[in-house]
Order: sequence, then C-alpha cells, then structure tokens
Amino acid sequence: MEITNLVEKDQFAKYCGIELTEVATGTATAKMVIHPHHLNGVGIVQGGALFTLADVALAAAANSHNVVAVGLVSSINYFKAEASGTLYAKANEISLRRTIACYHVDIINEQNELIAAFQGTVYRKNG
Repeated sequence: MEITNLVEKDQFAKYCGIELTEVATGTATAKMVIHPHHLNGVGIVQGGALFTLADVALAAAANSHNVVAVGLVSSINYFKAEASGTLYAKANEISLRRTIACYHVDIINEQNELIAAFQGTVYRKNG
C-alpha cells in the first residue's frame, strides 16, 4: 500500500482535516488543526476526533512495511482537554511479527503536552 495515498483514500480522515506529516518504517506523525466541528457539547475536542487522529497515525505506521495492516484492538487514555490549536499524533512500532504488530501513539499539543495515549494492535494480511 502506498502510504502517500493512505489519507487521500480515507474519506473520514479527510473530512476531519487530518494530514500525515511524516512517515518512515514503523513510525508516522499526523496532525489535526482543531475546528469548531471537532468540539463536543462542553467545548473541548471530542474523544472520537482524538481517536481518529491516533488511528490515522497508527494506520500509516502499520502500513509502512508495504503489507496491508488492519486494526484488531485499540484503546485510548485521555489526559488533558484541548479546545483550540493543533494536535499531533506520533505513532511508534512496539512489536512487529509476521501477522501481528503493536503500536503506541502519543497525541500532543503545540506545547508538547501529552493529551492522550493510544495503543493499537494490527493484523498484517498476506498479499
């Protein structure tokens, strides 16, 4: 899978305004400028928007080996609320096996403060 097309083909990521800023083998960074449509009822970034940002970074890192990888299990912990600015999701490979790989994704703000931590396991498909 060509990583440069990953977000272009991901209609939901495009809708959310998520961009890949860096991709290397086993790692990726995505960014999202916060807009009013990202905010929930109490005026902070909706948890699903943060999850999607992390998931896009995970997908880019996991597919950087030119083997199609799809999510099996993901979880997220939220630490700090944000309502404006730009957020970055930085994915790093923790473990890579023939069919399963694990990743950690930190979501940070422009001040490098930890907003959320995401863990994901992917299934690496053959062919």
